Amino acid sequence: MLGRPAPPPIERGTRRQPRLSAVFVEWMMGLPGGWVTGIDLPRTAHMRALGNGVVPQQAVAALHQLAALTPAIFDQSERHRSP
Repeated sequence: MLGRPAPPPIERGTRRQPRLSAVFVEWMMGLPGGWVTGIDLPRTAHMRALGNGVVPQQAVAALHQLAALTPAIFDQSERHRSP
């Protein structure tokens, strides 16, 4: 979908323990490479930003659903308006 291969999902931490890669999370969210991880911040800040972020595909789906409901919302408000 993104036109680039998936990065490794696991990286080695500071004590050589396996941990989830922020680059992989960024890729899974469909973000451009380096969108978050290209900023010089600690991994914890990258993971926090990614965890608090919105997956673009979900946002688009929500906006499409909202746009489909908009005419119905306006129609109902017109019916309830007093002259």
